[in-house]
Amino acid sequence: MNGEPLTWSEFERVHMVAGTITRVERFAEARKPAYKIWVDFGPYGELRTSAQVATLYTPAELIGRQIVGVINFPEKQIGPLRSQFLLTGFPTAAGVVITTTERPVPNGSRLA
Repeated sequence: MNGEPLTWSEFERVHMVAGTITRVERFAEARKPAYKIWVDFGPYGELRTSAQVATLYTPAELIGRQIVGVINFPEKQIGPLRSQFLLTGFPTAAGVVITTTERPVPNGSRLA
């Protein structure tokens, strides 16, 4: 195991929820290939972020895909974009593989 073990209350503070990608645009100003991504998180609204997932996914492949995002980090300025959540994924040699749901769940469903 790496690092210090988390307490249950620390884990509960991380708000990981399911959302559906509604819009994707190429992020021309990014240093590495990236997209601007908008996600519908149901009761939490539509939030946007930037993600370096352009090596494995086209915009058409991402639209409608349900993902897992962390929505309670502070907003972060990424070039001209204000990122509102963290799109989760697994780094691989080929690129980042996005974390998705195995079956559809309501947008805004919290990971438990």
